[in-house]
Amino acid sequence: MKLIERYILRRASGAFLATLLPLMAIVWTTQALSSVNLVTDSGQSIFAFLKLATLILPSIIPLILPFALVIGVAQTLTAMNSDSELTVLNAAGASRMTIIRPVLYIGIALSITSFAVDNFVEPYSRMAVRKMIATAHADLLSSVVQENTFRKVADGLYVQVASRRNGGVLHGIFVADSRDPAYELVYYAREGAVDENGTALVMKDGEVHRKLPDGNVSIIKFDSYAFDLTDMTKAAGEATIRAKDRDLPFLFNPDPKDPVYERNPMSFEAELHRRLTEWVYPLLFALIALVVSSDARSHREARMHPMITALLTCLFIRWTTFYAANSAEESRVFIPIMYLIPVLTGYLSIRQLMGNKRLEIPLTWEQKVNEILVRLRLTKPASASDGNPAP
Repeated sequence: MKLIERYILRRASGAFLATLLPLMAIVWTTQALSSVNLVTDSGQSIFAFLKLATLILPSIIPLILPFALVIGVAQTLTAMNSDSELTVLNAAGASRMTIIRPVLYIGIALSITSFAVDNFVEPYSRMAVRKMIATAHADLLSSVVQENTFRKVADGLYVQVASRRNGGVLHGIFVADSRDPAYELVYYAREGAVDENGTALVMKDGEVHRKLPDGNVSIIKFDSYAFDLTDMTKAAGEATIRAKDRDLPFLFNPDPKDPVYERNPMSFEAELHRRLTEWVYPLLFALIALVVSSDARSHREARMHPMITALLTCLFIRWTTFYAANSAEESRVFIPIMYLIPVLTGYLSIRQLMGNKRLEIPLTWEQKVNEILVRLRLTKPASASDGNPAP
């Protein structure tokens, strides 16, 4: 690799990482915060929350990598053009491949990484998240031991305890059960405990109030009463494994007796083709960034910032792929489209690069976008001497 290629590789890699880390932090934070209620409601520890948040990371990496790359490459090449480095390279007779080659190295490496994460790491992390969520929902003991706090164990079922003693003994138990529309049940007990199997809440020295729809209330006192939790723990403890949670071998040869597959076999087929196409987008987006920003241009030339052009193009392409992938779960007609989009994008990008052609948004669209960006104060109005709006 030539010295200038190593220089471009180093700058583009640095810009990519500088973009990737903040993007990943933002997306990871929003995804992790959505799990706070699960952890707090089930009484899990901070370590369980951190574990759950860490398991979310593999699912967001393949989505962020292409966009971080296109921003990093476009920003690097635009900065080199502003510093007249691209002009110097052209004047020195350097081949355009000098600029293209290091960017392609990054794109290929990230595509391989995306394929590995999407097909080998993410399915296992998703499976672990599903099982962790199911375990948290099934751990009803941790739900009821929160002192002086009402806990929703299931729809229409709430539990509160006054205190917890050694040996798992609960004092001051209150249970409100309105799951049956024919009547409401309210349980009071001085003490109790969840059995070792977690299938029953055994209450002692209490009473149950049964309220009918007509307003009549019957009260029954008891010395010992076992409140059945079997149905809830069984349903909550079973993790629902969807198509996105399955590994690649299973998608190639799904179990016909799998209950989720029986209900929606098309979702597994669509997920398989998504896995086989999504990994190429880092390389495709690298090509788009090269088409938009790899040529030397005059500072006086009026045009939209290359990074904005590249991002808008990539966002449109990514939206079409998401739409095709989601629609493929309903109709096989969209499966060829999932392959056509990356193939066509790659072909057009390579054709533009080989022909030294520029990819630009139509002038009328560019003017409207620039007006919107100026109003949002994301760019400055173009000056008389420099038609290129600064980002």
